[in-house]
Amino acid sequence: MNFVQIGTGAYEGFAILKRVAVKTGKNGMDYLDMLFADMDGELPAKLWSYNPQVHGTYNQNQIVKVRGTHETFRDMPQFRVERIRPITDEDNVDMSAFVPEAPHQPQEMYDALIAVAAGFEDETLKALVTTLYEERKSLLMSYPAAFRLHHAVRSGLLWHTLSVVRLCESVAAIYPFLRRDLLLAGAMLHDICKLDEYTIEETGLSSGYTAYGTLVGHLVQGAMLVEREGKRLGVPEDTRMLLAHMLISHHGEPEYGAASRPLFLEAEVLSQCDLLDATIYEFHEAQRNVAVGDFSPRQWALKDRKIYNHGASGNLITNIL
Repeated sequence: MNFVQIGTGAYEGFAILKRVAVKTGKNGMDYLDMLFADMDGELPAKLWSYNPQVHGTYNQNQIVKVRGTHETFRDMPQFRVERIRPITDEDNVDMSAFVPEAPHQPQEMYDALIAVAAGFEDETLKALVTTLYEERKSLLMSYPAAFRLHHAVRSGLLWHTLSVVRLCESVAAIYPFLRRDLLLAGAMLHDICKLDEYTIEETGLSSGYTAYGTLVGHLVQGAMLVEREGKRLGVPEDTRMLLAHMLISHHGEPEYGAASRPLFLEAEVLSQCDLLDATIYEFHEAQRNVAVGDFSPRQWALKDRKIYNHGASGNLITNIL
């Protein structure tokens, strides 16, 4: 974290609240449990004896100014907050220093995806994918791919989608008997209804789920969208059915939100490529701030594994354009 030392053991600076929650300690008193973040990394933090009338109330993805001291808890660094407040215009905070972004320009990723659709031999799938993208371009340019976890950054949805498309293209090149246009259309649309699933803050990051996103979810929403718009644009019923199944099954297992397990090959390939891209991101993030030769804390998103940093992974720059 890019904090400045202002005295003996005291530090001050700005951070984005990647996580914030009011909890109750063993002494019966409330405290703020937080995870600070900036472009340099993350730092767990605590504000003990929390009083909202004194300290204020805070939301996830809010940028704050803090003062406190560094300490260690269970052999891990932690920040003990003494003062905290929301930022003001007078702070002149550069948002780009705190809001993580995809490593590629949104317009370049969008153009690359449209170029994939333009190469479809199936004209109805070309029309469906192109129309849905053009109608949602303004949102696609900045939306994250998740509330938490993989690609939860500005333009993360385009980044993740193009990564999955590139993985599917590679698989289709090895196995040419696959229905390539169907596979790639599924890859391009598998998360399209995340645009309706999340609430988005001024930072461009998600602070939670919409009511519709919670009650219906992007898998089922996506299948409904494909059926409605596909029918309007002349996509054959059989193709609509296959594409809808790919969307409702791409999480693989019901315990991960899938309405069905994949029941034909292109659906399985999409599910595996989606999982692979998300897993690579999670592995990289888990070891990013861990010293070479050491292990990360347990990662619940990676089945409660501690991830080892062997020192050769480097920055997460993807070759997708």
